Amino acid sequence: MDFQVVVLAGGTSEKLSPLVSKDVPKALLPVANRPVLSYVLDLLEASDLKDIIVVVEGQEAARLVGAWASSAYLDRLLVEVVAVPEDIGTAGALRAISKRLTANDVLVISGDLVTDVLPGAVAATHRRNGAAVTALLCSVPISGPSDAASSGGKDKAKKPTRLNIVGLDITRQFLLHIVSGTDVEKDVRVYKRKIRAVGEMEIRSDLMDAHLYAFKRTTLQNILEEKESYRSIRLEVLPYLVRSQLKSSSSGGEGTTVDETGDATVPSNSHLQCLSQHRILAPSAFKKDLLSSGGTYRCCVYIATKSKYCHRLNSIQAYCDINRDVVGDASHLSGYSFSAQNNIIHPTSVLGSKTTIGPQCMLAEGSQLGDKCSVKRSVIGRHCRIGSNVKIVNSVVMNHVVIEDGCHIQGSVICNNVQLQERAVLKDCQVGAGYIVTASSEHKAESLSKKVERF
Repeated sequence: MDFQVVVLAGGTSEKLSPLVSKDVPKALLPVANRPVLSYVLDLLEASDLKDIIVVVEGQEAARLVGAWASSAYLDRLLVEVVAVPEDIGTAGALRAISKRLTANDVLVISGDLVTDVLPGAVAATHRRNGAAVTALLCSVPISGPSDAASSGGKDKAKKPTRLNIVGLDITRQFLLHIVSGTDVEKDVRVYKRKIRAVGEMEIRSDLMDAHLYAFKRTTLQNILEEKESYRSIRLEVLPYLVRSQLKSSSSGGEGTTVDETGDATVPSNSHLQCLSQHRILAPSAFKKDLLSSGGTYRCCVYIATKSKYCHRLNSIQAYCDINRDVVGDASHLSGYSFSAQNNIIHPTSVLGSKTTIGPQCMLAEGSQLGDKCSVKRSVIGRHCRIGSNVKIVNSVVMNHVVIEDGCHIQGSVICNNVQLQERAVLKDCQVGAGYIVTASSEHKAESLSKKVERF
């Protein structure tokens, strides 16, 4: 298909602290006991896209990701891991490796994307339309847009406030308008010249940018070179292309907003409940040829059906949601075969007397549980040692964790090599690697971690 693939795998995101560390970069965070990056790489393999550049922020994080990828995908994929400086943004990361791009088209995917939408379908749509860019749009996850979630112990209780507003042509092939993030909190303006150019625009607030894009290589390289200040694909590169595609169309009404008959403002975030998925601005005859041949750039979309799963691991809440889903309603993504009891208990694990592992649970190899334990809707990693009378609900326990007798854990994430001393209680907490939770202590909505030097 002559596509190069770039996976933007990040580094050690502060939004995911204390889950990430110098030993576990974001790309290797376990989702259902598999590195999150493996979900993207498996999708690419399923689409026969096997020549892949994985971009990682920081030399040490890149070394760890490279060591894992070379082992896990030996003789399956050609994966080149490239280190770039930290905190340069998604556009900055692409700019740093731009000279490595030589194919006609480039597929850019966020390494934290967990989905069953095949990248090959997006690539085929891009080629069929001869587009400058094609973006994957998916239904907003049930828990709210993952871009909105924050980190920290109280993350779970917060409701998302940021949405995306997109404008589509009536065929739902072309992206005519996009507003993301904090810009949605104010009135969203659509200029008359845009409406006059396309005739009709469907405004949608129920779709999210999944951070999977197909770009025409020369277009992408030119923008990255000309717009040196651009740091974000989603917030800068994509909106620039969308604005530019009608540059050669008829002008008029600059600075004027339009309503359904000609002149008003699309409601801000506080009024989005009134915004229909199918609201039409300035209905008139659709001027299809302006998009098919007249614009400077052609910006297209691939809209996944509502039955498809699509979520990004870019917050602690999203991490919990995705682990819940991949062992629950989206278990087909896990790559594992679930038992008749709808769980996975590795044959090398050991269960004590009267210990129960409920549906939508996963227990990895070498882990041991004492007597009268209860595990519900949770993932437990490798070689954990769990005492008696322990209750674990809606939680993720990573590898080599020691949980002593009588502990209660609910809605929490416990990282590698943590020790919970007897009768400790955690609710809605995150515990960083190697931390010791003292006996009989109780913690609610806290982030617990060792004090370490910045990595």
